Amino acid sequence: MSDKEKNAEEVEETFSAETNENETTEDSEILEQEENENVQPVSEVEDLKAQLNEMEDKYLRASAEVSNMNNRFRNERETLQKYRSQDLGKKLLPALDNLERAVAIEVEGEQNENLKKGVEMTLESLRFAMQEEGIEEISAEGETFDPTLHQAVQTVPATEKHPAETVVQVLQKGYKLYDRVLRASMVVVAQ
Repeated sequence: MSDKEKNAEEVEETFSAETNENETTEDSEILEQEENENVQPVSEVEDLKAQLNEMEDKYLRASAEVSNMNNRFRNERETLQKYRSQDLGKKLLPALDNLERAVAIEVEGEQNENLKKGVEMTLESLRFAMQEEGIEEISAEGETFDPTLHQAVQTVPATEKHPAETVVQVLQKGYKLYDRVLRASMVVVAQ
């Protein structure tokens, strides 16, 4: 080999050795930096744990709140569905009262009897429809007076036949939709 070639090889070897040293030094510096970054002070770790616990608490609270809202909305929908007939029922009660008064009238003649029969059929259809929707008559006569179901408009002295706090007469029928009172019964109560 010529001197030039030897010199070139030596320079190349020296250069590659220096490059390897520089690379190893750089690698070790990078590793030290990464290790320093991974080894955090104890207080910073504790702060991060506290933040994590706080976030978990917020998450659980938000989750519980969403669950409660869903339950409340479901209950409201069920209640609305159950009592959807309330307003219509209240509006139909006067018509029901009028049909009952019409049926109570004594009539003469075949034509009037047929008319009365038609009114009775209408009354029965209306009662059936109301019953299908959950609207029922509040029983009152002979029952113990209940201020949540009955409205006392008159009192009479108590007798053996009608003891105190007993409904003697019903002046206007009352109706309820499931457990809600649409209209209280207007009654006469023995005192």
